[in-house]
Amino acid sequence: MITQGKLLPSVSLTKLTEDGLQTLTSDDLFVGKKVVVFAVPGAFTPTCSNAHLPEFIALADKIKAKGIDAIYCVSVNDAFVMKAWGEQHNAQEIDMLADGDASFTKALGLDKDTAGFGGVRSTRYAMVVENQTVTGLYVEQDKEFAVSRAEAVLATL
Repeated sequence: MITQGKLLPSVSLTKLTEDGLQTLTSDDLFVGKKVVVFAVPGAFTPTCSNAHLPEFIALADKIKAKGIDAIYCVSVNDAFVMKAWGEQHNAQEIDMLADGDASFTKALGLDKDTAGFGGVRSTRYAMVVENQTVTGLYVEQDKEFAVSRAEAVLATL
């Protein structure tokens, strides 16, 4: 599993924009930036839709006021699902990034097999990344939702 102080692996994530499907590399997303990344097991799932994403939307301005350049929401879903989920929640301050094949999630060592629920998914976590280096990592235990919440991350900035 990735740890604090380590460089992020070089992988790509996708985002659906007005101009179509966009592939973003680790360099595009993290070089020269300080960002907050939070990952959810699945778009449109209960805790993710009712709490995790909405809390980051509600606190986005306060998080960015702490010197954060961007907030990324990552899920092992396709870019079309991530765009629709973001639109449903009016997540204008959040970049909704798809890890369709779980390559980013697996490279971090934060993948889990949910079998019948959906196959390979991400563990719920949040992290702060400065110029590709993880400076804060907050990984939830199974069935927990505490350390990766927007309020908890904001308190560390």
